[in-house]
Amino acid sequence: MQQVHVEKSQLTNADLVEVDAGPLAAGGVRLAIESFSVTANNITYAVVGDGFGYWNFFPAPDGMGIVPMWGHARVIESRHPEFAEGERVYGYLPMATHLDVIPGKVSPSGFVDMAEHRQPMSPIYNQYSRLAADPEHDPAREGERMIFGPLFKTGFLIEYFMRTQDWFGAGQVILTSASSKTAMGLASVTKRRSPEIRRIGLTSAGNVEFVKASGLYDEVLPYDAVGQIAAEPSVTVDFAGNAGLLGDLHKHFGDALKYSCLVGATHIEERGAGMGGAADLPGPTPTLFFAPDHAVSLFKEHGPEKAGAMVAESWRGFLEDAGDSIEIERHSGLAAARDIFVEMVSGKVDPAKGIVIEP
Repeated sequence: MQQVHVEKSQLTNADLVEVDAGPLAAGGVRLAIESFSVTANNITYAVVGDGFGYWNFFPAPDGMGIVPMWGHARVIESRHPEFAEGERVYGYLPMATHLDVIPGKVSPSGFVDMAEHRQPMSPIYNQYSRLAADPEHDPAREGERMIFGPLFKTGFLIEYFMRTQDWFGAGQVILTSASSKTAMGLASVTKRRSPEIRRIGLTSAGNVEFVKASGLYDEVLPYDAVGQIAAEPSVTVDFAGNAGLLGDLHKHFGDALKYSCLVGATHIEERGAGMGGAADLPGPTPTLFFAPDHAVSLFKEHGPEKAGAMVAESWRGFLEDAGDSIEIERHSGLAAARDIFVEMVSGKVDPAKGIVIEP
């Protein structure tokens, strides 16, 4: 099988390597990876891989890592009585052609990979859905789910968190990297569930028209126009990880900034220490939003069935709002995944394109 090994200290160094799959373990299932998306989310996994354990899901040689992706796979070999060849699943996959899993907590709709090395990590990432009984699965929307699904859920969780806190008394939310898929997800959920909150998107000058065309924001401005935003009670959600931009926002709003939320790092070359979070800024201390913890809280509060229905309803709304704003671009072969990942790390990928790899 093939894997892409990325140098942890220099993410633009990535090698396509052949690896012996070896025999399948007792109780195991071997998956052939059919497709996965490459998004800014995957860049974040790599940027914070050591601190958050993202490199630990799919082991690689010392100094190297395998970047996690979201996608679809097919059972090609099974030593588990409840899985047959040909079954399709969706979940957390390596940038590779194959993955062995040890299914546990098996139900008609899904299972958990019980591989020992994965148990210390958040359970959210170890869950796989069985497509034959997955309420979110739409065969015609597999591309959108891979591209937007995990990022959309992060946006959903941010809106849910903000709403449960009454938006910290703010009347507007400022989203950086407004063209990013997570920001678009947050904007869509906010538009539908918190319509009283004004949505302001900040993006690069070249992306302003694309973001405006999405219809998800009340106002869209380039990054150098922070000073034009009304200094009213606000919350910021920073997807860019750009320390300079975050500083500009804190200085502009001062005490009017009620909460400063950090999510991801799309501007990798400018993210600075701590993904742009500096404790000496005016206003509230920037706080990192770790989606898996919030997902666990949501499911505990509402139960998996109701929580899943809440997410699915908002997901359908998002597809209505913005599902057609992304052009899906498909590439074949794992070498293409490596090349596109490196381009994305370097900031050379058009946000209007959704990249799907069929390894």
